[in-house]
Amino acid sequence: MLLSQPRVVVLAGGVGGSRFSLGVRAALRRLNAPEATVVVNTGDDLWLSGVRLQPDVDSITYALAGVNDTERGWGRAGDTERVNEELQAWGAGWPWFTLGDLDLGTHLARTGWLRDGLTPTQVLARMAQRWPLGIRMLPMTDSEVDTHVLLEDGGRLHFQEWWTRHRAKLTPRAFENPGITDAVPAPGVAEAIAGADVVLIAPSNPIVSIGPILAVPGIRDAVRQTSAKVVGVSPIIGGRVVRGMADVCLTAVGVETSAAAVARHYGARSADGVLDAWLLAEEDSASASEVEAAGLRAVVAPLWMRDEATSAAIAKAALEA
Repeated sequence: MLLSQPRVVVLAGGVGGSRFSLGVRAALRRLNAPEATVVVNTGDDLWLSGVRLQPDVDSITYALAGVNDTERGWGRAGDTERVNEELQAWGAGWPWFTLGDLDLGTHLARTGWLRDGLTPTQVLARMAQRWPLGIRMLPMTDSEVDTHVLLEDGGRLHFQEWWTRHRAKLTPRAFENPGITDAVPAPGVAEAIAGADVVLIAPSNPIVSIGPILAVPGIRDAVRQTSAKVVGVSPIIGGRVVRGMADVCLTAVGVETSAAAVARHYGARSADGVLDAWLLAEEDSASASEVEAAGLRAVVAPLWMRDEATSAAIAKAALEA
């Protein structure tokens, strides 16, 4: 039975996390419930041309603020690239990594605040003062923890170079987050999880979006120990990834690209995993028995997030699970 006003925490990253966060906000508003807390992946952050970029943080912030570029899936709507063109003329930055002018304004503001001594948590709180996000945003950690891709040929790349420049075509053998063992959850993260009624794992990339969040020492334990129900939403529909190259990431760590396999990857809390229930798409309903066999409650629902209404329906189904 769905609580009338549940306290909700979402673990999220990327475009899937952005769309799902919009749905959670809409679903909770219909219940007059408190604002959800979204714990955002910061594992794909980086320094570029002297500024700190937080791609997942910005994607979710822009989406909640209604200023995101829905066609590209990243950046600001109606942005221009004059500064980026000038950077390229100077041979600065990455020619294959486009920074819009409005987007750069965000990065410059963030970098200035960080240089002034603010933490990423405090920076996010300041960003949220500009737009009524309707959601409390927290980074997974205030530590700088980037993602590196270890290649099969022995090379190493920052995740953004591997993902954006090479489109994940260079075969990875592992993913690393240097410094993560010394990181701690950002202030408020563990407390939000402990005090939640429901913890939702968004249909984000399980390896490079949700993986780093759970890898921050203390967060996985908080999820396992919370009295809340923990419900995951499959990022796989009909045996395929919805967006991006998550299948390459899954293959690299030995996980099949299927809804049931990703459910097993997260695992049931009854078996040292992090989930109680798993939402899988109607197209994957035949694998519900596999999910149940892994110790999880399987819930079949439409999972295509085409707009805010369909995203809200998915969030409602996750809450009811």
